[in-house]
Amino acid sequence: MKSMTKLAAYLRPYRQGVIIGPLLMLVEVVMDLLQPWLLQNIVDLGVMKMDMAVVVHTGVLMVVLAIVGAIGGSGNTLLAVRVSMGVGADLREELFRKVQTLSFANLDKLGTGQLVTRLTNDVTQIQEVVLILLRIMVRLPLMLVGSLVMATVTSPSLAVLFLVLGPVLIVTLVVVLGRAHPLFMAMQARLDHVNTVIQENLAGVRVVKAFVRAGREEERFGDANDALMTSTMDAIRLVSVILPIMVMAVNAGIVAIIWFGGRMVVHGDMEVGQILAFVNYLLQAMMALMMAGMLMMRVSRAEASADRVLEVLGNEPVVVDRDGSADDFAPRGHVAFDHVTFSYDGEDAAPVLQDVSFVAQPGQTVAILGATGAGKSSLIHLIPRFYDVTGGKITIDGVDVRDVRQDVLRKRIGIAMQEAILFSGTIRDNIRYGRPDATDEEVIAAAKAAQADRFISELPEGYDTAVGQRGVNLSGGQKQRIAIARALLTDPAVLILDDSTSAVDVETETEIQRTLETLMEGRTSLVIAQRISTVLKADKILVLEGGKIAAEGTHSELLESSPIYREIYDSQLGHGNGNGNGNGNGSGSGVTAHG
Repeated sequence: MKSMTKLAAYLRPYRQGVIIGPLLMLVEVVMDLLQPWLLQNIVDLGVMKMDMAVVVHTGVLMVVLAIVGAIGGSGNTLLAVRVSMGVGADLREELFRKVQTLSFANLDKLGTGQLVTRLTNDVTQIQEVVLILLRIMVRLPLMLVGSLVMATVTSPSLAVLFLVLGPVLIVTLVVVLGRAHPLFMAMQARLDHVNTVIQENLAGVRVVKAFVRAGREEERFGDANDALMTSTMDAIRLVSVILPIMVMAVNAGIVAIIWFGGRMVVHGDMEVGQILAFVNYLLQAMMALMMAGMLMMRVSRAEASADRVLEVLGNEPVVVDRDGSADDFAPRGHVAFDHVTFSYDGEDAAPVLQDVSFVAQPGQTVAILGATGAGKSSLIHLIPRFYDVTGGKITIDGVDVRDVRQDVLRKRIGIAMQEAILFSGTIRDNIRYGRPDATDEEVIAAAKAAQADRFISELPEGYDTAVGQRGVNLSGGQKQRIAIARALLTDPAVLILDDSTSAVDVETETEIQRTLETLMEGRTSLVIAQRISTVLKADKILVLEGGKIAAEGTHSELLESSPIYREIYDSQLGHGNGNGNGNGNGSGSGVTAHG
């Protein structure tokens, strides 16, 4: 219960319901406890003595008390639902807000599937337990203690049975539920995996169909689903022994009451109505214990979910702002890498980038080439501090990027990522995602610069065209052009294009580059490209290999000095400068190795 106790703070805004709810439940419990006593009076004072007035009056009173109890129970339920729904909504919002503060490194470790599970299923488990606690947790002790007291008042000699049955049920609950918690943890982990498989399949459904891998995906999902079912069955199988043991104990108690009570009735030491009342109190007490078993099972599962929720809430961003970080930053765009080393898993792990040093002057275009895995995307992700360097430093206008607040820094950097992510809404909303206050004229200007205005204008609703989930109703090239327009609209001092024209045709790419040449004036641009034709006019080209800068210079300089660059150039364009190995057909080996 330690994790659930930590989450109790989310009840504070609803303390009025938390206080009034139990009082209403107390009304219901008292009314329920009076029913067996009234039943005893009907039998002993009415039926046995043939007094119909007692039967009628007591019967009417029982109905009235039942109505009062129902009103109290209904009021408790309404308040419990309101509190539990509020707690669930607040917790889900807090989790979502926390996720927005986490760094890329945190999100890499947590994973999308796990976060989806924690924001949905885990919060639902906690929410349901809050509802149950406000209903049953209040009712259980009141009903259990009240039943024991009333049973003892009814027949002190038969009340000894509780001393036998109680310990048996309590020991069963403690043993079973102690073993159930790790099983529920395993079950939630299996649910994580199922959600991950679903998320990957739905995101890549077109790839699945293109490669006719539906069978394999069904098998993969089946394995994950079967593992979840097995884990769930293990947990349920364990806790399922609680109910039979409790029912057996209750039935044994009833048999004992009838046996011993019947003998007492025969000897004139007890009335028949007392036996009926005592049996009802026994049932109420045992029912309270059974409900306690079910409650503890649900709490045990919710405790597992609470552990996982607290893990997210307790996650601290890897990238944090330093004390005294600048909150006013208007750079010209002088970007410098000073012996930068970077590893995704800390200083002790193998570095992705090693001793990288270069300078991008304001207004320059720096192109970055290299094989897949050479560290191109890792390099540009360090500039807006998606990750922090492991060694060395990165400065903009001489200021270490770690000395600038992250939000302030990123507002001065525009980035079109390798995967063009669009959000549900209109095309206009997506373009001005980084500048919600941008005018329609500015949106159109940015779209024209990204060569997107033409195809947008041809759509039936133009800029008000709704974008499907993840931009499903747009082509890859169209999504990339919208992403470039989004980056340009922020008017950044530093513009980063992470292979952002890979999905457009060569003609469109040429038009984009021609327009960008004008827009890039006065701003520093870093361009990752797979096509060497994209970077021929760059002021500086960096060739990365194995996380290091293998060559640096202009196109003509690299043709003379870099065998790697010549190989890329020859393989893609099919001609060289004498030293190249161009053969006019592009063998493709260079593209595979370095493109």
